[in-house]
Amino acid sequence: MIGIFGGSGFYSFLEEVEEIEIDTPYGKPSAPLAVGEVAGTRVAFLPRHGRHHEFPPHRVPFRANVWAFREAGVRRVIGPCASGALTRELERGAFVVCDQYVDRTRGREDTFYDGPETTHVSAADPFCPDLRRLLVETAGELGVPVQDGGTVVVVQGPRFSTRAESRWFQSEGWEAINMTAYPECHLARELELCYSTIAMVTDYDVGVAGEQAVSAAEVVQVLRENNERLRDLLLTVIPKIGPQPDDVCSTALRGARL
Repeated sequence: MIGIFGGSGFYSFLEEVEEIEIDTPYGKPSAPLAVGEVAGTRVAFLPRHGRHHEFPPHRVPFRANVWAFREAGVRRVIGPCASGALTRELERGAFVVCDQYVDRTRGREDTFYDGPETTHVSAADPFCPDLRRLLVETAGELGVPVQDGGTVVVVQGPRFSTRAESRWFQSEGWEAINMTAYPECHLARELELCYSTIAMVTDYDVGVAGEQAVSAAEVVQVLRENNERLRDLLLTVIPKIGPQPDDVCSTALRGARL
């Protein structure tokens, strides 16, 4: 089964679904799983912010969400998320299939391994290379503006950046900024699930030269304009996704425990 997380403005995916309630050791996920099919492939959809965006980014039950996917039989996950651009080279509406992240969150429950068995899971290459390749290739086939690789800096939220913070992030050469890619991606890695994000550029961050303050209304408008393009990408790529390979994702726990 393929798992799809829905981000801001993306609260439903398939029309004919079966809803599955899953209780986890970490509480309830953001919503029941909506399970359906795309071209014969079983798909589970979960809006990470809830059906009515009731969970702000710092309150998303990330551990419950990722655990629920695995409990349902998901092995490969795609997690689109609204993102700001830290460079003029990215256009509003473009997709960035990131290959790195920088964590600037704090206080989030970001591991399943709180002891007594100490476990250190590598985050050197945090996103699934096979899913990334499929997403980039398929976006190209559809004519969707896409960047192969890039670093997303994940901030705590719910506030947007100050101008000073934004200029700092930009000076480091990071391309995108959002509030939810971490710890979602690393929790998936801790459970040996494949995971790739799609950073959908909705705005230019405030530190990019000449930009005004970011507004939630601006973000929502661009999301609405691009959600159909995201749906097309997902519906096209899902049938191409094969079984989980023996890769960096599925072998994450080998040698990780002390």
